[in-house]
Amino acid sequence: MPLIRERVPMAEQEPGARSRNFDEVALGYTEEQAKAEAARCLQCKNSPCQQGCPVGVEISAFIKELREGNLPRSAEILKGKNNLPAICGRVCPQETQCESRCLVGKKGAPLAIGRLERFVADWERRNGVVVPQPARASGYRVAVVGSGPAGLTAAADLARTGHSVTLYEALHAPGGVLTYGIPPFRLPREVLEAEIDYVRQLGVEILNDCIIGKTYDVDEILADGYSAIFLGTGAGAPQFMGVPGENLNGVYSANEFLVRVNLMKAYKFPEYDTPVKIGKRVAVIGAGNVAMDAARVSRRLGAEQVTIVYRRSEKEIPARHEEVEHAKEEGVEFRLLTAPVRVLGNDKGWVVGLECQQMDLGEPDASGRRRPVPRAGSEFVLDTDMVVVAIGTTPNPLIPMTTPGLEIGKHGNIVADLETGATSRTRIWAGGDVVTGAATVISAMGAGKRAAAAMHKYLTESEPVGGKGRKFPT
Repeated sequence: MPLIRERVPMAEQEPGARSRNFDEVALGYTEEQAKAEAARCLQCKNSPCQQGCPVGVEISAFIKELREGNLPRSAEILKGKNNLPAICGRVCPQETQCESRCLVGKKGAPLAIGRLERFVADWERRNGVVVPQPARASGYRVAVVGSGPAGLTAAADLARTGHSVTLYEALHAPGGVLTYGIPPFRLPREVLEAEIDYVRQLGVEILNDCIIGKTYDVDEILADGYSAIFLGTGAGAPQFMGVPGENLNGVYSANEFLVRVNLMKAYKFPEYDTPVKIGKRVAVIGAGNVAMDAARVSRRLGAEQVTIVYRRSEKEIPARHEEVEHAKEEGVEFRLLTAPVRVLGNDKGWVVGLECQQMDLGEPDASGRRRPVPRAGSEFVLDTDMVVVAIGTTPNPLIPMTTPGLEIGKHGNIVADLETGATSRTRIWAGGDVVTGAATVISAMGAGKRAAAAMHKYLTESEPVGGKGRKFPT
């Protein structure tokens, strides 16, 4: 059978329509399209694609069942390793992970693994999710702090291996960055809620509005009868530019902006009483996926002009290529090799402009990317009345501050073994962005999976402290 070089295209909303709504942009494969794309798979014996998956999905196996029409078995294989496949199929950077290892890609476009993962997960959600029977109850209680991708994955895997799991979430809805960071046009709320509900059906109890380090601290949880605890609190504290005028009205961190829009449903105002003042001319500082989300949300909320301001060239943009292209199609402008110098304000304290400077690329820095160097005499003012700062995040310091003996890195991250999640404290594991700094959803899930395996080993092969114990009031 000849190699099919081109992947089956996926339908999308037209840019002119989608830039004014929050419905999902990509419309997904039909079953016929999914089988046609699956037919491109070479079914390699050593499955190099699986080696590129942080959670170890048996990619060739689930695709084989898909193309043979055995969708229930395909879903079973997929979810044997990935508890959140409908999410991963939408937001994971497959192009740099599993798809980058695909041998089909040596002669043409790599297999659309992410799109097939999404199709199978969506098919199962529509036709009835099968919840696997957990292992025999171990008698041990485990706490998971943070319900983002790392916490959800760790909690699900621990529940599947027979442990009683309580997941603590600081906000009033679970999901972490999946809920408050990613807009519905990339990750529909009904998809996210179904994936979280699957974790609940595995037996995980989720307690919202519970701020560990304030409501309870880590040592109180351990003293309350929990045998082990996983910290997956992410990196939700925003970083700022450190330039004059950054405290003016109309300057948002991307975190605040996206939380107001996503978690608090500002895009449904006035149905939900969470207004967000959107400027006519919005500048978004940064060029990662969060910056693209902020820019595209701004367009949907009515901004006439949205500009990405990025100090490097297009080659160095860290956002997924797909997100960059979607942003451009939706009318987002890009000012590359440009760095903010000062936010300008009026006498009432509102943003009226952004003073910028042109940059040139010098020698590579520690990240391996060429360092931006200011170009003398190149200053100019970008006309803007709203600025969103999306240049990165750091871990919230609350848990490190309230957990004696927990080793902390120089950037405020929890120091943990990257293979097991073990920290400097016995019975405490950690993983995801709180350890590595801001990274991808799937890398956080991989950390949660590895930590859950290490915790299970500790609980079943040693004599851990703790036991059934009592329980905090909800």
